[in-house]
Amino acid sequence: MSRRKRAVLIGLSLIGTALLVWLDRGFVAPRWPDLLTPGGQANANDPARYDGRSFPVVRVVDGDTLHLGVADSTGNVTKVRLVGIDAPEMGWGNGQRMYFAEEATAFATQLALGKQATVYLDPQAGSRDRYERLLAYIQLPDGRFLNEELLSEGFAYADLRFKHGYFQKYRQLEAGARSLKKGLWAHVKPEQTPLWRQKKLADGDARSE
Repeated sequence: MSRRKRAVLIGLSLIGTALLVWLDRGFVAPRWPDLLTPGGQANANDPARYDGRSFPVVRVVDGDTLHLGVADSTGNVTKVRLVGIDAPEMGWGNGQRMYFAEEATAFATQLALGKQATVYLDPQAGSRDRYERLLAYIQLPDGRFLNEELLSEGFAYADLRFKHGYFQKYRQLEAGARSLKKGLWAHVKPEQTPLWRQKKLADGDARSE
């Protein structure tokens, strides 16, 4: 191979490597608000209306969903989906109740129901999911965050489907609970975990149990 051809190949290889690094840093990563919100846009009024403000928790639907006692565009309460976690579903309606759903709901109820909760939004996650629920971190009156308590005590999974500001921290919180076999991690079977998690484990995208 001539020296000129070798130089061209080396140059192309360096460009390819640089491109991979650029992609890995997220410059062309999926637009997470587009994945999470109908129509691909967060509600522009949500930060001013909710971020940093406190409201009473009037209902706990399950481990990762609750209602705040303040009217929203969708009704007389604001439905909140906790950012960064996925708790076992209670299976309201025709859905199937998941393993440890009752325990996760009871834990969230004990911590949050009737309390004044402070809402924090995350620009990386967007402010609404596809069901128009507010995506938020919920801080309890004692300063703890409900999202983190559910993870660290083993009542929820770290949600690996969508990016947010505490993605790696939440993975570590889950790993800690899993290593200590807290909550659901004491006896959960792989087939009892959420389907999205089973797929990621099968694809090698999540740490093995």
